[in-house]
Amino acid sequence: MFTITLQQQQYKTYILTDESAGSQVEVVPERGGIITRWRTQGQEIFYLDVERFTHPELSVRGGNPILFPICGNLPADTYTYNDQRYTLKQHGFARNLPWEVTDQATDNQASLTLVLKSNEQTLAVYPFDFQVTFTYELQGNTLEIRQQYQNFSSSPMPFSVGFHPYFLVNDKTQLEVEIPSGQYQDNQDQQIYPFSGNFDFNRDEIDFAFGQLTSQSAAVTDHSRKLKLTLDYDNSYSTLVFWTVKGKEFYCLEPWSAPRNALNTGKNLTVLQPEASHTASVRLTANFF
Repeated sequence: MFTITLQQQQYKTYILTDESAGSQVEVVPERGGIITRWRTQGQEIFYLDVERFTHPELSVRGGNPILFPICGNLPADTYTYNDQRYTLKQHGFARNLPWEVTDQATDNQASLTLVLKSNEQTLAVYPFDFQVTFTYELQGNTLEIRQQYQNFSSSPMPFSVGFHPYFLVNDKTQLEVEIPSGQYQDNQDQQIYPFSGNFDFNRDEIDFAFGQLTSQSAAVTDHSRKLKLTLDYDNSYSTLVFWTVKGKEFYCLEPWSAPRNALNTGKNLTVLQPEASHTASVRLTANFF
């Protein structure tokens, strides 16, 4: 049985539940359309800094923030379009703006549809008329995010999109990481290194971008929790970022459609023609063993 309930917490929170599977997700539309929590078999899958979440002026550290219309940061937070300079902060604005719930269903799954539309605030930093529609679908131990991007501008609209899921971890030395790439770029020194499947978790920060992906699936097995997380993504996504900070109980495995600074370099950038739309999908599966 699938249910969707609405709770008034600090923000209106939609709770999607698959009762037979014992799985549940919580969505906060007005705080960037974010999924804050995902539980299956009574266990938390996502990390969430609850104290930080209570401060609207701070970016959320936890759950699954949405990255649009850029992934990562731009040099000096600026880009140029039609000879005009714009300022756009790291990961874009979608994760900071309120989204509108437009549909919900509990037939064969629990699904919630949210929409973000361009407005005066977005047009000041990103001069395009757009609509982004996400449908969160929960069924069993699987969470799928179906996306549609629409360009209502009279000129082609460049963008990248991604997600920044924070996964809860108690002992990072017990992680087994499977990423379908033989190399990564270290964001700290911008150098390319070969990848053998191992990370040095004694580093203060790991911020590695994997390109040249050879398949559309990645996985992390947490042997301490006996949990295998699988990330499946369609061919809209060209980059996977693995990020973690020493001493924090999270790691992030982030699907990005383009690398950092793509709005300036054009690398793997999606360019949507006027009146056109683009669809994409990301699926997360949590298996306990």
